[in-house]
Amino acid sequence: MIDNQKKYLIHPQEIALYILLFGVSALFIGFSASYLYSRVQSGIPPLALPPLFILNTLILLASSYTLVKSMKDYKADRTEAYKRMLGLTLALTILFLFSQIFAWKQLYAQGVFINHSNMASYLYLISAVHFGHVLVGIPFLAWFYINAVRKMVEPVSVLVYFSDPEKKRKLKLLTIYWHFLDGLWIYLVIFFLLNLLF
Repeated sequence: MIDNQKKYLIHPQEIALYILLFGVSALFIGFSASYLYSRVQSGIPPLALPPLFILNTLILLASSYTLVKSMKDYKADRTEAYKRMLGLTLALTILFLFSQIFAWKQLYAQGVFINHSNMASYLYLISAVHFGHVLVGIPFLAWFYINAVRKMVEPVSVLVYFSDPEKKRKLKLLTIYWHFLDGLWIYLVIFFLLNLLF
């Protein structure tokens, strides 16, 4: 009876993650509402997104796909594929961050600085806060990758690694966080694009 109850209990780390995601969602909904309010009040036309914002969407989607693949490889005990997919996810995430910096440089090149208008300030602020949340996830992703490379060397260590329920749960939480960031970025890009139409 106790074992059955344990299956349905939510781990404190899961609760903390969902609270964090709820808070981040509220933050970005607030940013979106402020952007719309400011735009309507000031009558300033919205800014066009640099093309790299669209490319960054594809990069994030690719990183989400490789992380899902690594989770599947973890469950199927495919050691090399698991390590490869984790490494690829990390590389794609770093690529996203560098690409986002270049996207801001594109804005600078167009003469759109952070103090250019309220719309520019919001665009920089919103994309920078998302950038920060991706940056926060990198150490956790790097920890998984480094652990996998260092510890999954011989059959016994591989068996111990794959049979650890704590690692499986943490990988699941990381995957949820990553999907959330991807979904959030897609929402933001669509939000800014729709503002160009109305």
